[in-house]
Amino acid sequence: MTNSAISIVDLEKTYAGGKRALDKVSLEIPRGSIFGLLGPNGAGKSTMINILAGLVRKSGGSANIWGFDIDQHPRNAKASIGIVPQEILFDAFFTPFETLELQAGLYGVPKSKRRTMELLRAVRLDDKAHAYSRTLSGGMKRRLLVAKALVHTPPVLVLDEPTAGVDIELRAQLWEYVRELNAGGTTVVLTTHYLEEAEALCDRIAIVNGGQIVANDLTSTLLATAQDKILIVTTDADLGPLPAGLGERAVAKNARTLSITYDKREAQAGDILHKLTEAGIGIVDVSTREADLEDVFLKLTRQAA
Repeated sequence: MTNSAISIVDLEKTYAGGKRALDKVSLEIPRGSIFGLLGPNGAGKSTMINILAGLVRKSGGSANIWGFDIDQHPRNAKASIGIVPQEILFDAFFTPFETLELQAGLYGVPKSKRRTMELLRAVRLDDKAHAYSRTLSGGMKRRLLVAKALVHTPPVLVLDEPTAGVDIELRAQLWEYVRELNAGGTTVVLTTHYLEEAEALCDRIAIVNGGQIVANDLTSTLLATAQDKILIVTTDADLGPLPAGLGERAVAKNARTLSITYDKREAQAGDILHKLTEAGIGIVDVSTREADLEDVFLKLTRQAA
């Protein structure tokens, strides 16, 4: 047994036709963490998840889930992980109760140990337990997928774009439940295109691009690498030609709003504002924004492209 919930070493996947989806990827996901796995479309995230789920055969390397090698101990590896896929997949004519009961049976969970109603209450679907699944809203179906992934009480839960198409209130409820699961010891792996979610939830983040890991660090450390700061200036009149020296990173957002990105190690907001006033530009309002995870993500994926 190791301290890693998931351990991946030199994982490779090349599809028929030569498409290389994963190129010697190595990754350790700590037990008890909420781990973000981010990357643009086609980066290799879904291939990695599908290999862990046993849906895609790897071309090389190794992967362990909760200490079980996916090739040598496939049953134990699969029993150690629950995956919430991007696609909404279940029989529309089954009720949520029947869906969870069937899934529990497939995992060999004895009836005496099934938690069907407990899980439905946890995802706030207990009042829909005996309604046809086809009558559920999109958000309810997402939550049913989460419950379905948990019927066998896996120590690792993978959420692949779980809040796509989910409204703000339901998204908040889902994350509250995920935090509760994590507090109870479940390791959570999250892929999302909502980077503000990853920034708020994840202890550690790996960024995948072109089938390779281009960053893997604590969320706070990744954010600290962002040296850019953004100055947003509202002027008292329509903008004309911008003063020299502001560089290419000064962008007019509209006739009276200017966004200026600068390296806080090399410049100060006061110097930039001084240049503007010297050029005769009247300033009505000023605000600043620190770089966030989206800025880090874009910088790293562009460098790797």
